[in-house]
Amino acid sequence: MTDARQDHHYNPDPHAHPGLHAIAIFEATKGLLALLAASGLEILGPVSLQRWLHELINRFQLDPHHGAIDWLSRTINPDSVHLAAAIVLGYAVLRFVEAWGLWRVRTWASWLGCIGAAVYLPFDAYALFKHPGWLSVTVLLVNLVVVWALARDLFKRRH
Repeated sequence: MTDARQDHHYNPDPHAHPGLHAIAIFEATKGLLALLAASGLEILGPVSLQRWLHELINRFQLDPHHGAIDWLSRTINPDSVHLAAAIVLGYAVLRFVEAWGLWRVRTWASWLGCIGAAVYLPFDAYALFKHPGWLSVTVLLVNLVVVWALARDLFKRRH
């Protein structure tokens, strides 16, 4: 059965899908934040990012020749900043497409969102194990709720 026919039999009333619309708003918000981040990378550029990194090193007395700080210092250049901005822009587009599909109650969007959120669950669980706290718990719970709501939506469509 095609996506359009499945959606036709599914209740198109927007009030019948408040969970999908809430997730759509959440995904659109993530898309907007990613778009702002990509724009910020392009606006700041590598020189400002390098300057900010050196201020961070000085302010917190970090070792500039060890670990992530050393890697960042060596990695920040015009090509890497443009690549990072392009990747973040791609992520933003994906979030906007998913949000549009969820708002329009499309089956493919529920699949995309369910799989996309489920991919993060092992990382969320690992983060909770390594860094227990309210932030780790919140992120894990939000992703679990999203997976549950979208999986429930997909189950309802099939039955």
